[in-house]
Amino acid sequence: MSLRPLQDRLIVRRSEPELRTAGGIVLPGSAGEKPEQGEIVAVGPGKRGSDGGLVVPQVRPGDRILFGQYAGQTVKVDGHELLVIREDDVLAVIED
Repeated sequence: MSLRPLQDRLIVRRSEPELRTAGGIVLPGSAGEKPEQGEIVAVGPGKRGSDGGLVVPQVRPGDRILFGQYAGQTVKVDGHELLVIREDDVLAVIED
């Protein structure tokens, strides 16, 4: 199964949670918080602006992004947990 996002929605794969603290303490899987960053898997075509024209998203597949803690809807596809969010929920693009 595959997902094709509509309008300005994005499909995001969350980054893996940190299982070790800065001091070197190993955390159990249940103790780690879900990270608020991930990689964009798919991007919708955009949404209609007030003038009726298509507003193209500023992000693209492969971009690493930061998003709000409560942003989007979590879905499971082929055993993988993905997040469906709106482009407005993206706080920043992580650049290396």
